[in-house]
Amino acid sequence: MKPSETDEVIYSLEHKMLDRGVQVFSAFGKEAIDTALRADLVVLNTAVAGKWLDYVLKEDVHRVLPKVLWWIHEMRGHYFKLEYVKHLPSVAGAMIDSHVTAEYWKNRTQERLKIKMPETYVVHLGNSNELMQVAEDSVAKRVLREHVRESLGVRNDDLLFALINSVSRGKGQDLFLRSFYEALQLIKQKKMQVPPLHAVIVGSDMSAHTKLEMELRDYVTQKKIQDRVHFVNKTLTVAPYLAAVDVLVQNSQGRGECFGRITIEAMAFQLPVLTGNGCRGHNGNSSERHNRFIAPCWERRGDNSGETYSETSYACRAEAYNRKERVRKGERKISRTSHGRENW
Repeated sequence: MKPSETDEVIYSLEHKMLDRGVQVFSAFGKEAIDTALRADLVVLNTAVAGKWLDYVLKEDVHRVLPKVLWWIHEMRGHYFKLEYVKHLPSVAGAMIDSHVTAEYWKNRTQERLKIKMPETYVVHLGNSNELMQVAEDSVAKRVLREHVRESLGVRNDDLLFALINSVSRGKGQDLFLRSFYEALQLIKQKKMQVPPLHAVIVGSDMSAHTKLEMELRDYVTQKKIQDRVHFVNKTLTVAPYLAAVDVLVQNSQGRGECFGRITIEAMAFQLPVLTGNGCRGHNGNSSERHNRFIAPCWERRGDNSGETYSETSYACRAEAYNRKERVRKGERKISRTSHGRENW
């Protein structure tokens, strides 16, 4: 990472790693080269990191490639460029977090770039011990729920939806807000008897003043739903928000967003997961969690309308008493199937 980086999330991550005895230093310079040459295993994180190999290692790159495990998350088309992944055939292996993503990378690299993927392992993401400790502690969850809801101005009986992802075009926050507004209108028109609905977007960064961030906030103001929509800065600490919300929403606007980890984290908190058609149809991570691990409450939406969203939100609330049993089934399947890696 860049030495001048002052991003709060990166700062927090650095200190978490230091607390666990992991050394953190610049990815550039002699120290990075010497460390890579001495290491028995070099984990290259994300496809974009491929440019680091030539830029930093230069003539030493071929001494490092045989001990590289390349951990790839991306699916968007602009990552399939030789400048990023030309060394893929020479590394020891690739690690990808869903079968669909692995299939996509195999086909795309072969058809577009005429290169072959190395031995590839599908390893589904899991939860940290810290998060599981909170998820399994009913007192801690209750305290966190009360604290977060009070800070947002949301009452205990209100129905709170959350989208937890850094704000960007590919993550679907704009579609989430449009659907939420349409759901409010639908409830009003049909005079549906549901608790007051609230939405929270966890992943904002007002310090960056991005165009999308301003568009989202302008939309909320324009529709006069400031009292129903809440923005929270991006954070690595998601447990308080998972404890506080009633439904996790995972939107997708086409190929490229996997949403693997947050889905599993939500399951640990026995949350219903309401997902968009893009998540299920393209990348596989969320749908693999659903098909294999029985995610608590699932809705595949094929269009942008708020009607299904609204009706499903009501169903999620009305069937809340079924959540624990559904999650128990999922947890039993996870304990049987998710601990070993799967060779693809």
